[in-house]
Amino acid sequence: MRERAERGERGLRIVVVDDHTVMRAGVIALLAAEDSIEIVGEAGDGRAALELVERYDPDVALVDLRMPVLDGVATTTEIVARYPRTRVLILTTYDTDTEIERGVEAGAIGYLLKDTTREQLVDAIHAAARGETVLAPRVAEKLVARMRRPVQDPLTDRETDVLNAVADGLTNAEIGRRLVIAEATVKTHLLRLFAKLDVNDRTRAVVVAMERGLLRRP
Repeated sequence: MRERAERGERGLRIVVVDDHTVMRAGVIALLAAEDSIEIVGEAGDGRAALELVERYDPDVALVDLRMPVLDGVATTTEIVARYPRTRVLILTTYDTDTEIERGVEAGAIGYLLKDTTREQLVDAIHAAARGETVLAPRVAEKLVARMRRPVQDPLTDRETDVLNAVADGLTNAEIGRRLVIAEATVKTHLLRLFAKLDVNDRTRAVVVAMERGLLRRP
């Protein structure tokens, strides 16, 4: 691994990951004249991005969300787990609550929208490299609003039991045996708690419930 001092002399090393060739070229053109930043690679999908991070050990990876082969969330998760020194900065057009939460939960240090200015992007890259959280104002507003949003319909005791079992990694059949209920009943409880938590899968249900303080785990 290269020494930080050596990195400092050449500027921050970054990779740009976006499946849209024109957009990727635009980002690179924006940063090309910035002496404090060195673009060491570009990729059009998440799998290629991981290869770049492995090869160049960049300080920051600018990653889009929706890409082929491996999307931005999966790419971010892999980079954070396998190459923790590289900070992931999401740069995308998508600003829905779900997309933002998925990106942040995957471990991205920042979330920017593609209408950001050159100066803001440069500042964000430097901040991300320092380990500072960087959020576009609209993204920050959405996250705060999401956190403040009250739970409209609390989970029942039985739904909480089912969710705890899901968090333990049990299948529907195993949950049924633990709680002494039919597997069909387990499925019904899952559908109801999915609706209450506004999620579409078991993993997200556990994550959201823990974030909202509805599920306590040791």
